[in-house]
Amino acid sequence: MKLTIKDIAKMAGVSPGTVSKIINDTGSIGWKTKEKVLKIIEETGYQPSFSAKSLATKKSNLIGLIYAGEIDVDFNHPFFNQVINAFRKTIGQMGYDILVFSNNQFSKSNQDYLARCKHFQLDGCLIVAGDYIEDSIYELDQSSVPCSGVDIELTGPSSSYVTTDNSKASAKVVEYFYLHSIKEVAFIGGPEDSVISDIRKQGFLQSMNQLGMTVKPDWIQYGNYFEESGYQAMKSILANRPYPQAVFAASDMMALGAMKAIKDAGLNIPVDIKLVGCDDIEACRYSDPALSTVKQDKDKMGRLAAYMLNDLINGDTEPSSILVDPELVIRESSAVDTKKLSI
Repeated sequence: MKLTIKDIAKMAGVSPGTVSKIINDTGSIGWKTKEKVLKIIEETGYQPSFSAKSLATKKSNLIGLIYAGEIDVDFNHPFFNQVINAFRKTIGQMGYDILVFSNNQFSKSNQDYLARCKHFQLDGCLIVAGDYIEDSIYELDQSSVPCSGVDIELTGPSSSYVTTDNSKASAKVVEYFYLHSIKEVAFIGGPEDSVISDIRKQGFLQSMNQLGMTVKPDWIQYGNYFEESGYQAMKSILANRPYPQAVFAASDMMALGAMKAIKDAGLNIPVDIKLVGCDDIEACRYSDPALSTVKQDKDKMGRLAAYMLNDLINGDTEPSSILVDPELVIRESSAVDTKKLSI
């Protein structure tokens, strides 16, 4: 029969809490009691369970990973993959394991994220934002459970978040075009009700207006962050003349779709239309032509989310938010000197 912490406590004539403190080397336990308990553990070959190890410290060393809302990119979108990998490596070095929450069946039940966190005795949660965020996410945010968010604004008493300065990302693109006398620019955004996409769109419109660049309603189109939607959005832009001189897509994957639509229309990139994406996923370097993009520092975002969450768990910091500066990376798709590229 497998021994439990209660069995060891009974053999030693102490409480289960005392045994747990000795296992975790916490608290002030007399050396005689400690020696007695350790001897019983050695003689019986007792292996502490996960619950026994966490009983005294009140910590499970488990972090919940939540893909919030209708994200549909949890395991197949390069941006999120790289952020999560950086988070996983960093939080793992701090001694935590990760429990991934699925929201497929969960959304049909009466449970909520907060209840699940308490059930698994999680130390904290990383929340990665999608669209159509569930109300239960904000209930978790407003609870005492430490939460760190990526691309989602959290306001709870134990919550922090990190995101790219998305308004600045758009401004950098518009300013680049303006400085090279390119003033007719189209925009392909994500879903119209996407918070991140809307910030990028508003940043685009504000910069265009500030620099006196004309915004044409037909040149504002929407997708869902993936290639096919970018392809269709670009086809809509090309349905009427004149064509824009350049296009800024709110994600690289939509930009890659737009690239195909431009080519299918018999146009040359960047001679006829220049193209810039956003995220700097690996595929940008290998597209033809290589895709210009706004680089989000995915590794930095993941590491920051891990450190912020660990500090919240240990009470070492107050809730905060960090905006990570984007970097404009110019490649062939928006090259200004196009003479040598002309066909």
